[in-house]
Amino acid sequence: MSVEQIGSHTTMAQNDDTPKSAGMSFKRILPALIIATVAILAFVFLRDFLSFDVLAENRQKLIDWRDSNYLLTVLAFMGLYIAFVAFSIPGSLFMTLAGGFLFGLFPGVFYIVIAATIGAAAIFLAAKMGFGDALQAKLDGSTGVVRKCRDGIKENELSYLFLMRLVPAVPFFAANLVPALVGVSLRRFLFTTFFGIIPGTLVYTWVGSGLGEVFASGEKPSLGIIWEWQILGPILGLSVLAALPIVLKFFRRSNV
Repeated sequence: MSVEQIGSHTTMAQNDDTPKSAGMSFKRILPALIIATVAILAFVFLRDFLSFDVLAENRQKLIDWRDSNYLLTVLAFMGLYIAFVAFSIPGSLFMTLAGGFLFGLFPGVFYIVIAATIGAAAIFLAAKMGFGDALQAKLDGSTGVVRKCRDGIKENELSYLFLMRLVPAVPFFAANLVPALVGVSLRRFLFTTFFGIIPGTLVYTWVGSGLGEVFASGEKPSLGIIWEWQILGPILGLSVLAALPIVLKFFRRSNV
């Protein structure tokens, strides 16, 4: 066999292997199936426990346990929070409020941001190793609007990532999955997640820190506080700053 034939045979073999490595398989979609299954089961069995009534009824027990086992309480809370985020279990907002109730605004917000970032990284990696590579290969070969959207995100990656974290209307699980599907690096994902979720987390942790007084008066907390202008205004201001590089690039191209 000639050198040219050997090289041709090797190239064909590599080309034959490429679709297999980029294609879908049960092993690739298994993480997504596990996450979806756990999220559904948790929603069915835990939804009655994730309520302000339950928190109000057990508030003194929780406070007493925290005071006598502070480090264990912190680790247990962060472990639960990581699981809620990693498995996309509905109730992360409730957990944020509970964190503020147990640990106050500070250091509660730090515990929550760290746990949320770890949980987000877990689901990001699961999606990336599962079907992210296969979808990325398809996006690389796509044309038209889909390709333009992907290229736009890649070109202004930090701005888009911060926007997904800062804008309250973007679901948290979507902001965890989309970056994995368009090939964002783990380092950039962690950086924008950690700093991008601080404003919103700060608001709800603050609300949670005042739950003791709310429960004592027999009322329920207002979760719509983030939509009040004195809270929403600064968050929108940060969103505008994050979007500024995208807008400037658009006008520069328009003027060329």
